[in-house]
Amino acid sequence: MGGSRSRGGGTLTLTQVMKRIVILISGRGSNMEAVVRACAAEDWPARVVAVISNRPGAAGLDFARSCGIEAEVVDHRAYADRLTFDQALAAALDRHRPDLVVLAGFMRVLGAGFVQRYEGRLLNIHPSLLPSFPGLHTHQRALQAGCKIAGATVHFVTPELDHGPVVVQAAVPVLPGDDEASLSVRVLQAEHQIYPRAIRWFVQGLLQVQEGVVRQTAGEAQQGWFGP
Repeated sequence: MGGSRSRGGGTLTLTQVMKRIVILISGRGSNMEAVVRACAAEDWPARVVAVISNRPGAAGLDFARSCGIEAEVVDHRAYADRLTFDQALAAALDRHRPDLVVLAGFMRVLGAGFVQRYEGRLLNIHPSLLPSFPGLHTHQRALQAGCKIAGATVHFVTPELDHGPVVVQAAVPVLPGDDEASLSVRVLQAEHQIYPRAIRWFVQGLLQVQEGVVRQTAGEAQQGWFGP
């Protein structure tokens, strides 16, 4: 929040500073679309200033451009190793002065130095109920394990892959006859609900992290059930 005093009665008037969001994608960017639409529809005190992809052909770049959002590519294949890619990505991000960096289907593992650079302002969504099933093929692994509930987790990013303080989780029932494809569709629908919610909380200043635990200070539910 920023403050200014009126000239008349000396009253302190607080004005909300618009937060700057940059979203990183690798593909179609359906979560990115959900965030962009929610930001506009719900009149957040924020705007998405850029979408960056590590893949030149990412379909989400076209959506960003159609919304008047700057879209650019930092192609990981142009760099010899993770460190130089991370440095180039950070340089691209910093040009946009982000208050929040959102990973939305960004399929690159980021190094510890990059994560620490954006500590406390780097969010990810993962298609499982962390700490269960970090990494890839989450739905297949959940089905193989006989899980009755699957889901998704929004969390702050830390150097350890798919860990970090949990902001919100969505529980999605595993139904009889589910396969990886059918379960992933329903989990993705839940992701489109909880990711914008978590980002809205961040830009509204409604999240506190204490000893690795995230609290939503307005009392909104940090979990949801998405099923029959």
